[in-house]
Amino acid sequence: MRRVFSALAVTGCLVTGFPALTFAQSLPGLTLFSGVKSENQLPFRLDFGGQANSWDRYILRIPASKMKLAVAQFAITYPNYYRGTFDPKSVEVRVKGKSLPLSEVKWNKEARVIEIFPQEPVPAGSKVELVLSNVQNPAFGGMYYFNCQILSPGDVPLLRYLGSWVLSIT
Repeated sequence: MRRVFSALAVTGCLVTGFPALTFAQSLPGLTLFSGVKSENQLPFRLDFGGQANSWDRYILRIPASKMKLAVAQFAITYPNYYRGTFDPKSVEVRVKGKSLPLSEVKWNKEARVIEIFPQEPVPAGSKVELVLSNVQNPAFGGMYYFNCQILSPGDVPLLRYLGSWVLSIT
């Protein structure tokens, strides 16, 4: 009986001693040879691990330091070799953890751009998360550069580059 209790105790210690595995993927601390300057890399998280040919949720973050102007429109562009799909009805803009009401979300497959229009401009200096749910990852893995551009209210109608998310689908 003592051996059984000893074995259970040792097994319990081993199981609880290992850190829990997480399936979410996020921006690595150091990216070599990405072609994107480190100051232009934006943080992100892939909630379900970024597995090829599976469903995922992309949480694309924009730090407050990058939000120097108020934003009336976000535009996310992606490369022509990205063959995933997006659900425009499952897009959110979060500021301080709260979802903002959106007036429209457009996905232009031919131009490879997702345009997000909040009902009210997002204030300058806000920490923003663009949440793309119900994303079907491409069938083949690879490195994909998603670029963030913004349009400020009353601005000349030209999108300004904020940075890039370097996503890796495995």
